[in-house]
Amino acid sequence: MGVLIAVEGLDGAGKRTLIDGVIAELSGKGLRADSLAFPQYGHSIHADLAAEALRGAHGDLAASINAMAIMFALDRADAAAELSNSLDANDIVILDRWVASNAAYSAARAEQDADGEIVSWVGDLEFGRLALPVPELTVLLDIPAEVAAERARRRGELDGTRALDAYERDGGLQRRTGEVYRELADRDWFGRWWTYRSDDDRPALLTLCTEIHAG
Repeated sequence: MGVLIAVEGLDGAGKRTLIDGVIAELSGKGLRADSLAFPQYGHSIHADLAAEALRGAHGDLAASINAMAIMFALDRADAAAELSNSLDANDIVILDRWVASNAAYSAARAEQDADGEIVSWVGDLEFGRLALPVPELTVLLDIPAEVAAERARRRGELDGTRALDAYERDGGLQRRTGEVYRELADRDWFGRWWTYRSDDDRPALLTLCTEIHAG
C-alpha cells in the first residue's frame, strides 16, 4: 500500500506545478509515484454539477454552503476505487486537494474558523461516513492570496475552460480560506501537516516524502 499525501492551497497557488515537479523527482529516485486532482471536472457528475452551480446554474445550489460541500465530498467518494488502485500500484500518491479543501472553503464561506462547526461536520462527513482515507501528510502551499488570485486570473485568460468561478472571483473568500488553511495546519487537522512557502522548501519536501515512505 502506497503513502497518501495531499497538497492543499488556494486557487492559483501553484499546486499542480509543485506536484508534477515532486513526482518527477520521486520517480528519478526510483519510487513509483502518481497523482489525482480534485475536483474531478469532466469525470464526476458531482464535480460538474458543482462547477455549473458556481457559474450560475441549478438555482440556489451554490448559495448553500452545506449543499456545495456535499457535492465536492461526493466527487471525492466517486474516486474511492481509483484511489485505492493507485495506492496499491504506487509507492506514493499525491492528491491535488483533498478533504481539507472542503473544510477550509466551507468555513471561509460561513465566516467560521478552524474550530467552527462546519469544519467538524466536513471531517465527520468525509473521513467518517464516506470513509475516505486520511493522508499521512498534508502539504499546505502557502502563498499570499493576492498572488494566487493574479495567477488564477491569468490562467483563466489563457485557457477559456478555466475561467474564474464564483469562489475564485471572491477575493475576500480567498483571503479567509487562506487563514483557515493556516489554522488547520497549526492544528494538524486529521494528521500531520507541513507548510511549503517557496521553492527553497522543495528538497525538504522530497526528503520528507521519502522518509514517510520508508517508514
